[in-house]
Amino acid sequence: MKRIRIGGGAGYSGDRIEPAVELAEKGDIDYLVFECLAERTIALAQRARLADPEAGYDPLLEERMRAVLPLCAAKGIRIITNMGAANPLAGAARIREIARSLNLPGIRVAAVLGDDVTNVLRRGSYLDDGGLPLDRLGERLLSANAYLGAQPLVDALAQGADIVITGRAADPALVLAPLVHEFGWAMDDWQRLGQGTLVGHLLECAGQITGGYFADPGYKDVPGLARLGFPIGEVDEDGNVVISKVAGSGGRVSAATCKEQMLYEIHDPAAYLTPDVVADFSNVSMEEIGIDQVRISGATGRPRPPTLKVSVGYVDSYIGEGQMSYAGPGALARAKLALAIVEERLKLTGVQASETRYELLGVNAMHGDQPGVTPAEPYEVRIRVAGRTDCMREAVRIANEVESLYTCGPAAGGGATKSARDVVAVLSTLLPREAVAATVHMEES
Repeated sequence: MKRIRIGGGAGYSGDRIEPAVELAEKGDIDYLVFECLAERTIALAQRARLADPEAGYDPLLEERMRAVLPLCAAKGIRIITNMGAANPLAGAARIREIARSLNLPGIRVAAVLGDDVTNVLRRGSYLDDGGLPLDRLGERLLSANAYLGAQPLVDALAQGADIVITGRAADPALVLAPLVHEFGWAMDDWQRLGQGTLVGHLLECAGQITGGYFADPGYKDVPGLARLGFPIGEVDEDGNVVISKVAGSGGRVSAATCKEQMLYEIHDPAAYLTPDVVADFSNVSMEEIGIDQVRISGATGRPRPPTLKVSVGYVDSYIGEGQMSYAGPGALARAKLALAIVEERLKLTGVQASETRYELLGVNAMHGDQPGVTPAEPYEVRIRVAGRTDCMREAVRIANEVESLYTCGPAAGGGATKSARDVVAVLSTLLPREAVAATVHMEES
């Protein structure tokens, strides 16, 4: 029975690069997948593209490609990634130039387009996931990207792409696409698509399944986290998979790490909605078959939803923030006094904020002032004041009030920092599939 090996080379935009190089060097893989796109990431990328039409793809794209392209080209490893973010066309052109600069002629780079549906939403009347009309956002609307399924990626592979770069595609689709391409699965073979979607979901967060996010000292110990190996999925024609990692790399693959990843971000394990299939993980079985090797099977699926999820990015508000440290005897009392001063100053000067937070980091920032909890007197405390506003000017005023504690506040405050920024938020809506048209554009080095 034919098998292919897929490496999970990244779990988010800023992930480590050397584990992907290790996969390309020693993983004996056929495909290397970089999953680098979160909901808010693409909204931020859209804003970058608005400022510069040539920007908007992943900021680590060049570094990643320079690290793995020579190895992948030499070994025939195909790359699939959503590092195109808001601008896969520019990302593909950049990869083509990188390949040329590395003296790698003939590399075919496919950009998958069509996920950007911002103009579709601007022209129509749609409701968000809270039932409110999207047109209320007006000029605050930054982006709208539909979650594409595997089909356009399969089309790109069929056209001979060595590298496929997308914008917003469903994370598991990045792995499902090579399975459909290699094994010739029909796009209504719901059982195999369900199992392939499970494989994609297991690999999509890279180091999470090899013990990174799993680690909890004294409870769930994991060796070698500083050189964590990223996962490999060896998949057969029916979609059954063995999850492993490069021998000798750090981390751990066990039934427990795989179970945690399978349940990660799954609202309903029996009905995981994706553009390709409604996957059912409720009868999945896992078997440890060797050191750092887990065989996984049993996922199924049902017909895909008639609509596509769309992630909508918009400017929600502004945040002004300031921090300062107090240390030594009486640190807590001076920190509390500092917060009280800032709170009174914001009222005295009429700063307009819809929400404010006054925190003692390490004391009450995470759980608030819990009754019955009396922690020991800390020897050092850092205060944090943050306020949400409707304009940048008010956010700056909040930050400045904290910094002014240097000379106007309690004794011996130091290490002040301040910032004011807009807040890009995301919400979701649904579009009929017919409103989204994906296409493939090919470049060659």
